[in-house]
Amino acid sequence: MELQQLSAQCYVLRAAVNIGYITTGGKGLLIDTGVDDSSIKKAIKLLEKEKLPLDYCIITHAHADHFGGANYLKKTMRIPLYAPKVEKAIIENSVLEPIYLFNGSFPIAELRNKFLEGKSVPIDHVVENGKGNIGPFSLEIIPLPGHSYGQIAILSEGILYAADSYFGESTLKKHVIPFINDADQTIESLHKLKEIPCKGAVPGHGEFEENFHGTVQKNIELHEKMIQRVREQIEEATGKVTFSQLLKTFLACNELNVGNLGQWLLFRTSFTAYISSLVKKGIVQYTIQDNELWVTTITN
Repeated sequence: MELQQLSAQCYVLRAAVNIGYITTGGKGLLIDTGVDDSSIKKAIKLLEKEKLPLDYCIITHAHADHFGGANYLKKTMRIPLYAPKVEKAIIENSVLEPIYLFNGSFPIAELRNKFLEGKSVPIDHVVENGKGNIGPFSLEIIPLPGHSYGQIAILSEGILYAADSYFGESTLKKHVIPFINDADQTIESLHKLKEIPCKGAVPGHGEFEENFHGTVQKNIELHEKMIQRVREQIEEATGKVTFSQLLKTFLACNELNVGNLGQWLLFRTSFTAYISSLVKKGIVQYTIQDNELWVTTITN
């Protein structure tokens, strides 16, 4: 982990999962906490080394890699935690993440790991969208859903902490298919990012960039390509294919050989979001035939 200063008041603790940090008036505010106790301990150690204060923490969204260290932070330092309303419910009941990935069934032990289920922790305050204050901090909370239901970005002193509303180029290449739960909201949030006036942006995974619009555009193009790829695969199957076969074809087409259940469920969620985008556009529909889920094109 490395502390990078972005402006007079804004920093990022660079790691596999970035942690934002802002200081003003002798107070410090953390944005996300990393995946586990180890991550937040490293962040605290770095701040202490630089004699930087820590008084508040905002969680941008309820994915384990972004709030996994919050329990330790609250337990050991009594730091008040802030989060969006919907995300608060999941952070306080973190088993909900593997539950929704597992079709609503209670998750098996394999899915109850730190990458899919962070340590539950009470949230002290719900953040509201728009301009507001937390202690001495003047912030703008910007809703950017699509990757997570109520995900937010935080704008301070011209620096945009964008959470997982977009991914750095190396992360896009590594994961091939980023996790999303709503393709249309994801693309809408990506376009919105390009309209936010700021000096630069920090993604949840990737490098700080002053000129980040090109990276955002690559995210847009990737999701649009995936939606089109799903549509073409349905058409190649003469307009009718089982959900399971379509998913198998989609993963193979993207040269993915999934090795574990958790990873497969993450990819399935994004894949379902792409199909649902086509459903909302009236291009395809879900049907049940012979007790199986099918995806079929809609013919006028």
